[in-house]
Amino acid sequence: MILEALGLTAVAAAGAPKVVNKVRPKVDLVAGLTLAQLRAIMPNLAEAKAVEYLPLLAKAMNEAGINTPLRRAGFLAQLAHESGEFRWMEEIADGTAYEGRKDLGNTQPGDGARYKGRGPIQLTGRANYRAAGAALGLDLEGNPDQAKTPAVGFRVASWYWTSKSINPLADARDLVGMTKKVNGGTNGLEDRKKYYERALRVLGVAA
Repeated sequence: MILEALGLTAVAAAGAPKVVNKVRPKVDLVAGLTLAQLRAIMPNLAEAKAVEYLPLLAKAMNEAGINTPLRRAGFLAQLAHESGEFRWMEEIADGTAYEGRKDLGNTQPGDGARYKGRGPIQLTGRANYRAAGAALGLDLEGNPDQAKTPAVGFRVASWYWTSKSINPLADARDLVGMTKKVNGGTNGLEDRKKYYERALRVLGVAA
């Protein structure tokens, strides 16, 4: 019903209905993405986390111009795969595989572990942390752990999306192109495709 869609419910009091707030009155409709849609795309995302993350996610999406169903579907599909439906905001591996990776800007001893993947898009490498920090006005190079906090991590993800010009690929429904920009290859393409197709359905995009 309309009240339920707005996070409200009617309760009888003295013979007349009274509108009262539920636990989550202000997060059901944010930037064109509903709480129900987010959880339908990421069914393993706990409701409490979804409630916490949706406003932060929506703000970041707005900053990056991720403001159409096609763009939202592409962005959410990539983040769902990269973070295990926002389960991991920090890479499980210790990061030593990135040690000495000059293409990532890892030129100092310990940079592999220091600048391993963090945030819902798994930002990786000293150079990316430096660039993201400069764009967002944060010292991510000096304090890389900030990138795994939801408030910063979602903004980092939207910055990365914009810096790689992924919106046009989302507009063209180019899942492989989006994946290459995010991943550097096509690792996990089938899983990303699963999330992408589900997101398109949930967001009402015709096949």
